[in-house]
Formats: sequence, structure tokens, C-alpha cells
Amino acid sequence: MGNTLLIGSCEPFSGKSALVLGLARHLLSEGRTVRFGKPLATSLEWTAKGSPLPDPLIDDDVRFVGTTLGLDETRLIPSLHLLSPETADTRLRQGNLDAGRGLEMLLKDLQNDPNSFTMLEAAGSLHEGLMYGLSLVQLAQGLDAPVILVHLWQDSRSVDALLAAQQQLGDRLAGVVLNAVTPDEVEELNQHVVPALQALGLKVFGVMPRSPLLRSVTVGELVRRLDARVICCKERLELLVETLSIGAMNVNSAMEFFRRRRNMAVVTGADRTDIQLAALEASTQCLILTGAGEPLPQLVNRADELEVPLLKVEHDTLATVEVIEQAFGHVRLHETVKATYAFRLVEEHCNLGELFRAIS
Repeated sequence: MGNTLLIGSCEPFSGKSALVLGLARHLLSEGRTVRFGKPLATSLEWTAKGSPLPDPLIDDDVRFVGTTLGLDETRLIPSLHLLSPETADTRLRQGNLDAGRGLEMLLKDLQNDPNSFTMLEAAGSLHEGLMYGLSLVQLAQGLDAPVILVHLWQDSRSVDALLAAQQQLGDRLAGVVLNAVTPDEVEELNQHVVPALQALGLKVFGVMPRSPLLRSVTVGELVRRLDARVICCKERLELLVETLSIGAMNVNSAMEFFRRRRNMAVVTGADRTDIQLAALEASTQCLILTGAGEPLPQLVNRADELEVPLLKVEHDTLATVEVIEQAFGHVRLHETVKATYAFRLVEEHCNLGELFRAIS
């Protein structure tokens, strides 16, 4: 399938959607017709309790990409199944591990539309989706499509997962894009690691640096995860949080520390008014108060003036910090500012010409 490409990964939240956006915009700029879908939906607002799945079944990530790129609804490919605890339980009870006729119909659809370039995003790892017959390897085989892996790079131990993917995908693995590389290490990887990987038969089409923006989380997402009460600035929950600071030091140390940070969520005790006021004068996107007590009126008024959301949580500081740290890098790319940055990241750090030649 020369006009179909699978985008996969060895682990969740690797940055697949960023690559999809960059590739799709490049193709659209050349006048190509682009289609996009996720055979296995993994992001869907759905009330499971006996309610039927929406028809067509369009993943939220697919809708975001479609809206961002201005794709017509007909260019969005419905998912065949939904990955959720409820659907997995049903399939387990039925002993049904087949993709069903949907995969055959998808293959015919792709064959009948040779003028479009179709990108399909697989689930979050090599094995995810096996229960639905829609793992990355099963899709590559069933659709006879090449695969590009977006891989989170930590150090040379990260190669193990790529070698495992190479064994399972064989010649269908067209190559990889290394993502979330520490910016200072990008040049080192390009000079030494990339040639070593190529010598192992792993083509590398790009080395993308880690981006605090792409790993950021909205204040609204933190409200949801923390089950927080919003005291003021409810209309500012779209603000993006890139870093986390804990206000547990004396106020002079805190002010110096806050000045070196940007786009923070500051977590501090409800009784630390001095720290709270200092945080409001820095690059703070939201102030999260833990412990007993309520904020003083002057703090609420100042937060309101500066349009900084003020949140109150029932968790202690340690538990609150753990929830926030888990959120960074584990949220979906559903903000326009992130999409714009993803375009630039792919254009600057990926060899798109070599990539498209490899899958043609």
C-alpha cells in the first residue's frame, strides 16, 4: 500500500500525533489529499453504562487533527473498535480476539482510494490492541503497510525496544523518529547514535528535542485530575502549565526560585499566604492550595486581578505533586498552540523527503 502509512510507538504518549500533524501538513502543502484515522480508538468521550457507541466512531485525536488541518469529515476514517475497560471485558468474556470484517473493509477502502495518502495511528505500544486484533503488528500485516515508529529516547538502553519492534515488524518497519531528546544531546545523537542505529538496519528520519510546551498540561486538566475546587478565574482554565514548583521554603528563597521558572503550577499550603503572594508575581499559571483553611480575601482579589486561577484540593502536598507530575507528558495534543509548535518541530528536525522516499 504505497499510499498508506502506519504511525506507531513502543510506549504510550511518545508523540505520534505531533508527527502525524507535521507529515499531513507537508503533504497538504504539496496539494495531496490526506486521510487520517485510528483503527483502534483510544481517546473518546463516551458514557459506557449501556449506551451505544457513536456512529461513526471517530476518535477525539482524529477529530482534533481534522479540525487543525481543515480536513473534511469524509477524510476522517472511523475506528473499528474502542479500547476501554468495558469493551475489553466484553471481548474477554466472549473470547473474541478477531478484528472482524472491519479490517477487511478498511483494506478495500484504502485500495479503492489510491489518490489519497492515508495515515493511520496505531495504539500506544507494540502489543496494545491484541485483544481487538488491531495491534501495530497485526495492522501492518493486515494492511500490508509500512510503519514509522515515534520513539521516546532516554539513553542507549532505549534501543532494546526498537530492536524488539524490528524483530516483530521485519521489512515493514520503514524507520524511526527519536523524540523527547534532551536538547543538549540532539547533536550528539545525530553524530554518533544515528549512524550506529542505521548500521543495525534502523533508519532514523529525525531527532526531535524534548519540548516543555508539548509536555504541558492545561489548568483545566489539573482541575479534573485533582478534583480541585476553582476559587477564581474559571474562564482561564485553558492556560498551559509547563513546570511544577512547590512553595515549601522561606519567602525570600521562593521569590528567587520562582523568577527562574516559567508557566508554573505552584503547590503550597493554604496557610502560606507569603508564598502565595510571591507566586502570583511570577510566571504562575495556577496556584494550588493544599491542607486545611481557606485563602485570605486579599489573595483571592490579587489572583483575580492577575487572572491566575486559584485551586483548592483535598489532597496533601505530596499526593498533589504526584498527580501533577504524572500528568506532564501524559496528556493528548488537543491545543492549537501545541499543534502549531508540532508543525515547526517536525519541519525543523525530520528529514521528510527521505521519509517519504522510504515508504513509496
